[in-house]
Amino acid sequence: MPFCDIYGQGRRIDVLQSAMKRERVPHAYLFHGMQGVGKRTTAQALAQALNCRENNADFCGRCPSCLKADHRNHPDIVVIEPEGIFIKIDRIRDLQKQIQFRPFEGRKKVFILEDADRMNDASANALLKTLEEPSPSNVLILTTSRVHKLPQTIISRCQRIRFQPLRSEVVVSFLIDKLSMDTQSARAVASSAGGSIGRALAISKESFLDFKNEVTGILSASDRVPLDMIFLADSFGKDRDSALQRLDIFREWYRDMLVYRELHDVDRLMHPDVAGATKVFSEKMTGADILDSIKNIRNAQGAIEQNANRQLILESMTLRLKTLSQV
Repeated sequence: MPFCDIYGQGRRIDVLQSAMKRERVPHAYLFHGMQGVGKRTTAQALAQALNCRENNADFCGRCPSCLKADHRNHPDIVVIEPEGIFIKIDRIRDLQKQIQFRPFEGRKKVFILEDADRMNDASANALLKTLEEPSPSNVLILTTSRVHKLPQTIISRCQRIRFQPLRSEVVVSFLIDKLSMDTQSARAVASSAGGSIGRALAISKESFLDFKNEVTGILSASDRVPLDMIFLADSFGKDRDSALQRLDIFREWYRDMLVYRELHDVDRLMHPDVAGATKVFSEKMTGADILDSIKNIRNAQGAIEQNANRQLILESMTLRLKTLSQV
């Protein structure tokens, strides 16, 4: 995707294009900001533009270099992703070997480290040595939605570019343009997306809409029993990333309860499609219990991110929420 097709990040792209035109591209960038706002897409676009043979501020999409990048087989664009929970040191050591050589056919050899905060200590220390000895023919791009998890020594050696949450109207435009969604549906999804196109894409999937209805239904049932809460834990999904995404939605729903309890304003809700259940809970729960529930969900997210037993964490969380929401 060329720079001109990236939604809502014009200022960041202007900075990148200015550096390219002046041939002052730094040896390392750190793209940080919430998930789903264009960090990864922009990193790919920058890598492709740096190696385009026809353009010096974007990429043409037609030259041999661009075609290889589109097919993810460009020898000078290397993407490093977490394997399981962490980016392993073997991947960083491989990067160190490759970085010793000049680009094979492009102008720059570009290394993209996705979710760079998931480097373990050994990987981070190995990368630091590379950042301390930059090469003019290499560019490293680190992306993260949790910049606070990165060592300050690494942060200080990169040019930081913060990607802001997108305005709701930008998300609406994306959903209409790319998914052919009708305006009313796009606005409903965008209101729940919190400025993230990635989140909007997830929420627009039927499975996530079903999830919200299932959660509110189980919690609202007056005759629910502990076994129901175990079923609720199962609804968060069987993989780590799905569970974390759904926990985000769950936490935001409790945030909506607090907002409605204090302001009684439906227009301020992030999830207006379940406003009925939100009103019920906000009127029956105390503010302290809602805050305690949000804390409980955050603790569950943190434990899952640290690779704790996901099923046990979710069951413990839902049973705790049962005691806090006796509707």
